[in-house]
Amino acid sequence: MKQIKPQYNCSLELAMELVGGKWKLVLLWHLLSGTKRFSEIKRKLGDITQKMLTLQLRELEAAGLLTRTVYPVIPPHVEYSLTERGIELAPVLRGLCAWSGKYAVEKGITLAPLPPSRDGKDLPGAAESFPEA
Repeated sequence: MKQIKPQYNCSLELAMELVGGKWKLVLLWHLLSGTKRFSEIKRKLGDITQKMLTLQLRELEAAGLLTRTVYPVIPPHVEYSLTERGIELAPVLRGLCAWSGKYAVEKGITLAPLPPSRDGKDLPGAAESFPEA
């Protein structure tokens, strides 16, 4: 697992340490709509291996961005949800998605729509930003 250093050259470097890589932002994105089970997350991500998904989830948990709840049943039932710190990333993730949606429209790329926010409000202008898949 990644070790958080005691000092970084800039805040963006720390942010990339916490949420950078191929899967972490997408994981956080899917958890914006609420608690998910491991298998549900795996299905949504498709190409990710179970080992990589486990590693990414553990790193996000260690960073304090999500919580892992294990229910003592057979078979094991594990759920993941965003912490308050993770929820704070919602405007950043939604803004990044809106920005990439505008880029997609300009380039003729089709994207899935933004998921609704936890408060039930969509990002302003999101529906017009890019076509639904």
